[in-house]
Amino acid sequence: MAQVVRQPIILLVLLSCFIPDTKSNNAEIGVEIGERSPPNILLLYADDLGYGDISSYNQDSKIQTPNIDRLANNGMSFTDAHSSSGVCSPSRYALLTGRYHWRKFHEHLGRYGAPVLDKIQLTLAEMLKDVGYHTALVGKWHLGWDWNAIKKNPNNNRDFASDFDWSKRIPGGPIERGGFDYYFGDDVINFPPYCWFENEGVYGQIPNDYFNQEKFKQLNQKEGSMQHNAGPMRDDWDFYAVLPTLLEKGIKYIETRDKVTPWFLFFSFPSPHLPIIPNDKFDGASDAGPYGDSVVQLDDSVGRLLHAVDAAGFTQNTLVVFTSDNGPETLTSKLAYVRATRYGHWSSGILRGAKRDLYEGGHRVPMIFKWPGIIPEGKTISALISQIDIFATVAAIVGYELTSEDAEDSYNQLPLLSGNYDEKGTRDTIIYNTNEVPINRVYAVRHKELVYITSKTGYTWITPPQTWNNEYGYRDDWHNQGQLYNLTSDVGQRRNIIPINNRYQIPPPLRPLIKQLKALLTKIRTSKSDSPRLLPMCLAKTRIMELDEVINRCKYST
Repeated sequence: MAQVVRQPIILLVLLSCFIPDTKSNNAEIGVEIGERSPPNILLLYADDLGYGDISSYNQDSKIQTPNIDRLANNGMSFTDAHSSSGVCSPSRYALLTGRYHWRKFHEHLGRYGAPVLDKIQLTLAEMLKDVGYHTALVGKWHLGWDWNAIKKNPNNNRDFASDFDWSKRIPGGPIERGGFDYYFGDDVINFPPYCWFENEGVYGQIPNDYFNQEKFKQLNQKEGSMQHNAGPMRDDWDFYAVLPTLLEKGIKYIETRDKVTPWFLFFSFPSPHLPIIPNDKFDGASDAGPYGDSVVQLDDSVGRLLHAVDAAGFTQNTLVVFTSDNGPETLTSKLAYVRATRYGHWSSGILRGAKRDLYEGGHRVPMIFKWPGIIPEGKTISALISQIDIFATVAAIVGYELTSEDAEDSYNQLPLLSGNYDEKGTRDTIIYNTNEVPINRVYAVRHKELVYITSKTGYTWITPPQTWNNEYGYRDDWHNQGQLYNLTSDVGQRRNIIPINNRYQIPPPLRPLIKQLKALLTKIRTSKSDSPRLLPMCLAKTRIMELDEVINRCKYST
């Protein structure tokens, strides 16, 4: 006989979209920061790193990350931080623009993707340039270039090196659209062309070969697959040299900065994204297989970048931010799920889901801030925060007045970071979207402790094997009318509050709540902004009603 579970939840009869503007919330903070020089900013962005991969976030992690842990000990860690999407390109767009990715596009860019940043869109790098910063991006870009500008014949395909004029400038990339002063990277590690780029052109040897299936077979990837994409490459291209080369460039950038001009370095890691190819010296460095070893190498790289900051004398006036674009990969061979069974390491930690998913594991990510003298050390915060908020927060730090057209979904979290604000923070709502198939494009709305997923399941691409479900205590809980979870009492999303014994109707007691959450989702999606600074009046009032008795009448299986 199924057990009847009675769980109280809170019904928000009227949801509020109003949150006070924090720009003028604490004058003392502004004075304190105003007496300092503008901080250098080092933004460290991991690729496909799970919430449970960092040892400071997961005491059961089979991967030790001492350098990231040290960063956490010297700064502030957020346990409820989110990327805009469960896939890479949308999250990067949101980070650099301060706006939800779904206001422009939904899916990741394929090979030879066109630029997604509009010429008129203010970016984080452009804003910092406007106030005197030198700005650089080293590593992954994945927000498109105008590849047609270097094609020899628009009617030819783009599979061979001879199809392009590599001597030409390539517009639409990090310099022209991203607003950076300097770029060095390989664009995307598993997409052609396989070569180096500097600023707006190819750096060093141009592609003169073709990376095909035979060359792919020769690559000694250590776990999973290459996620292979054929195309032009340098005949001496070495995938194992990508991260070390980027690291060398990043360190050199820091070492060559002067003490007068503030700088912003966006170091965008290519790992632990596929291919999983940690350098040989890191083999066996973790208890989670080659993927874990790749995370150890990432951690080592973080340590070396932070050491460069220290050695150059920038420590006291450098804001460091560490986070990831989305959760861990499962696409080929159900990677993260297999790893959990084989090594006892679940990359999403306490969370359900992985990359691409609407469940928390798809977009809840590690996020750490460090700024000596401003951000309290060793503090862990449970406030809801988004990577979108980095934009308005940095704007407040450097004294940039954003217009109504800039970073319209970004919340200023500086008071929270400064330790002078209620730990609930300034944000209570986020709209998630993550699906690469337009016909199945789905959303979720998070309001305070509640999250409503509009689809019958939060898995959008790969479903976990039954062995994993059994081991981690999950069951089939899909419902045609969506999924509702209370993340305060059920962060692992094991109990869909919408009863599963009737898959086609929402029980009457829950209908007002679902209606209000859907209305909030629609309100934000159809509005031009979600930033509190752009909401001059309360859009709705909040009244909280306990629904214990109502929910007690709503029986569902466990």
